[in-house]
Parts: sequence; C-alpha cells; structure tokens
Amino acid sequence: MKDVPDESIPAQPQSAAAGAWPEPEKASVEDWIAVFAGALGALLASLDISITNAALPTIQGEIGASGTEGTWISTGYLVSEVVMIPLSAWLSRVLGLRTLLLVCVVLFTLFSMMCGTSQDMMTMIIGRVGQGFFGGALIPTAQTITRTRLPQHQIPIGMSMFGLIVLLGPLIGPLVGGWLTENASWQWCFFLNLPISIGLVALLLLGLPHTKSNLLEVIHADWLGIVGLALGLSSLTVVLEEGQRQQWFNSKLIVDLSLTCVFGLILLGISQFTARRPVIKLALLGNWAYASVIILVTVVGMSLYAVIYVLPQFLSIIGGENAEQSGRVLFISGIPAFLVMPILPRLLGRVNIKILVGCGFGAFVLSCFINTHLTDQYRGAEFLIPQLLRGAGQMLAFMPLNQASVGAVSREDTADASGLYNMARNLGGSLGLAAIGVFIDRRTESHADAIRETLNANSPMVQDHIASQAAGFAVNNGGDLAYGHTQALQALAGTIHSQALVMTYSDCFFVLGFCIIALSPLILLLRAPPPLGGRPAPAAEH
Repeated sequence: MKDVPDESIPAQPQSAAAGAWPEPEKASVEDWIAVFAGALGALLASLDISITNAALPTIQGEIGASGTEGTWISTGYLVSEVVMIPLSAWLSRVLGLRTLLLVCVVLFTLFSMMCGTSQDMMTMIIGRVGQGFFGGALIPTAQTITRTRLPQHQIPIGMSMFGLIVLLGPLIGPLVGGWLTENASWQWCFFLNLPISIGLVALLLLGLPHTKSNLLEVIHADWLGIVGLALGLSSLTVVLEEGQRQQWFNSKLIVDLSLTCVFGLILLGISQFTARRPVIKLALLGNWAYASVIILVTVVGMSLYAVIYVLPQFLSIIGGENAEQSGRVLFISGIPAFLVMPILPRLLGRVNIKILVGCGFGAFVLSCFINTHLTDQYRGAEFLIPQLLRGAGQMLAFMPLNQASVGAVSREDTADASGLYNMARNLGGSLGLAAIGVFIDRRTESHADAIRETLNANSPMVQDHIASQAAGFAVNNGGDLAYGHTQALQALAGTIHSQALVMTYSDCFFVLGFCIIALSPLILLLRAPPPLGGRPAPAAEH
C-alpha cells in the first residue's frame, strides 16, 4: 500500500525539497553548434548588405556602370532579400530547415563568385539579386534555430548573439569593404564569402539534424499570397530605393511600380482569407504585444540605416574623409555591443523589458540631439561620444525587441514571426533611406535659400569678400580678373551649399531623435518574455 502524504505537514520550501523541480534543461553541444551556425549565416547575409558601399565607385569604374546603374548593385540585393525573408518559413516546411539552409548557403556562395568575377553590369546585378534572395533565408532562420533548439532560460544568450550579428553586419560592412578595396581589390568583397560559407556548411551538417521534405506543401501552397508578396514587396522596395533619384511620381517607372505594389498587396490581403495556410501570417499582427514589437523594430531599422547613410555623407562631403575613415567612425557604435554582450542575457532575464528598451531609446535620442549642433569643422573624433551612446542605445533596444518578438508568440509560430520581424526591420531601413533622402534634398534647398536671403549683394562685407577671392583666383590664372570674379562667385555658391548641407545634416539627427520620442509610448505595450529558468515556462499565448 502506498503511503498517503499527510496534508497537515507544511510543504517544504523549494530550496529544501530535493527534486521538487527538475534542474533546468541545458542545450547540448549540437544545439549550440546549430545556434552558432545560424548566427554565422545571419552575419554572412547582413554583412553583404553594406560591404559593397565603400567599393561602389571602384566597382562602377571597372565594370563600366554609370552612377544611376551602380545603385542597383545595392538595390538588387535588398529587393530580392526582402522577398525571401517572409518566404523562408514556408520553404523550411517544404525542404526541411537543414536542406533549405545548405541550398541557400551554396547558391549564395556561387552568386558571390559570379559578382566577384563579373565584367559587366548585367552579370553583377544578376549576382547581387541571387545573393540577396538566398542570403535572405539566413537571417530569419537564425532566430528560428535559437527559439526551437535552446531551452527557455538560454534563449536570451542565443538571441543576444543573433541581435549582435544583425547590428554589426551593416556597421562593419563599409569598414571591411573599404579596407579590402584599398589593400587588396574590390573582388575580395565577394570572394571573402567562400571560406566563411565552407565553415558554415560544416557547422550546419554537424549541428542540424536532417528533416524530411514535405513536397505536398508545394501543391497546397498559398500561391496567390506568394505572387502577391513577391510583386508587392519587390515593387515597394524599388520605389523606396529609387524614388528620389527618379523624381518620384514624375517617373513612369515609379508610377508603374507603385501600381504593381498595390496590386500585389491586394493579392496578399485576399490570400489571408482564402488560403488554408497563408505564406505570411499577418494574423499575428492581431496580437498587440507582437504588433508593437513590429512597429518599434521598423523604427529601429529606419534609424539604424538612416544614420549609416547620413554619417558617411557628412564625413565625406563636409569632412573630406574616405570610405575607410568613415567606416571606422561607424564601427565605433559597435564597441558597446561587445561590451554589453556578456551581461545582456542576464539583464534580459532580470530587468523589465520595457525599462531596457526605454533606456535604449533614451540613449539613442541623446546621441541624436548631441549631433544637432554640427559644424563644418566636425571630424571623426567629434563623433566618438554620440556613436558610443548610439551603439549602446541600439543594443539595449534591439536585443530586448528580439526577445519580445519570440516571447509574444507560440513556438509553432516562431518561423512566421521571425519572417515578419526581419521583413519589418529591412522595410524600415528602406523607408528610412527614402525619407531621409527626400528630407536632405528639400531641406538643403530651403537652408540655401535662407542663407542667400541674408547676403546682400550691395553689402560692403560681401563685396570685399568677393573682391578678395577674385584677386586670389586671378593671380593664379595670369591676372585674368573676369575669370577670378567668376571663380569667386562659384566659390561663394559652394560655401552656401556646404553650410546648407551642414545645417541639413543637423536637422536629420533632430528628426531621428524626435521620431523615436514620438513612438516611445508603444514600449508600454511590450510583453515580457516567459520566465527564465526554474519551472519550465508554458508556451506563450498567441
């Protein structure tokens, strides 16, 4: 006969009751290999987004591309990547996760080799489109591996690794690309992927088990949604990337692509109600905790890519620094990531996620407001403190948002949620670049007009300045006073434009800071992830 426990005896405290709760499950070596492989794949894909930026002028010159054509070296990558990211969840069900990643890594490498050996613009664009498409699967699957292979209490470590990689990729890309271009050749921006990919394939074979493919998913696929997704996102990305250069709706190309985007998004919306299993699960946005993460990460993406665009522009045009020097300044914001990385997983488990994101946003806003007082004397050293603050802010905001994105949905929805999350970040980057491009053009013109209004052509000070400049130019050109006067007026126009640009770049940082403040109340909607360690946490509610 079994002993019946005496309910009158007080229950032992948890610490004294041996075996009351099982020891928290720990990830195996194979699990960590899989997580590291996912992080390395994400690094490979995120690095190639920006590694060509520094080498772009050299590449254009060697393959005979004009400035406008050269922009497609970056745009082609982004367009195909943003389409692949949300498709990766469906493809992992069709092929199995390991097979999908192996196929993507191999094809990504082959297209990288095509880029490195290309002799003309068309080959380069095809290679970049292939890179972006197959690299796009490597980013969201890294999140999926972390969520499905690690026990709950170790997920913050894996998510911190992922977040660090995604943040550092765009930051170190220009630095690595600039160094390789200056010290080796631009081809190594692409050939560098070969040894990394070989190591990645080995890690995937060791860490991920083979899963059977499910080709029935192809038959029952949401083809309406897939077509709508491809048309909508690709057209939207091109509109955002090329709109400013094409004068927006004055261009027939932009009008046609905008209509295609609307048509594609309508198809995608219809598929949400007609498909048995939509290719992208927009119903997840009905969960306000998850929807707030998506909005916030879109803003983080906008701010991250906007700064990566504005800062090198200022350092190059105003400061006269080259791509490698600008890359070093950008990389400063990566230093806090390395410093915070060892303690961040513990912070994620012990500090309220809303406090962490709020502190991150606060540091980012402060860094932006420090940069609202730029002058034409600013060089790399003056950006040290703002860049350190910016890096700390992005780390403290981005990592908890990663964690919140997986904490707001069930494990079954992890792949779909990861696709939406990473798509939102990339689209946020495209939105940020498009908006900041329009803002810079319009604001520069406005500031230049305002400066001109303050300069009276009859002012003795203005006349003395022009006369002094004209005399100097004339002396250098054999005493030709007419030539000197013309050059003096051009120099004055250049000074006005330069000062207008400085004021505009200052305004850019003010607007970025203000946007972060305006959307900060959404932090209150964030849901803390399930508790870490101790008693196993229940699946997150949908």
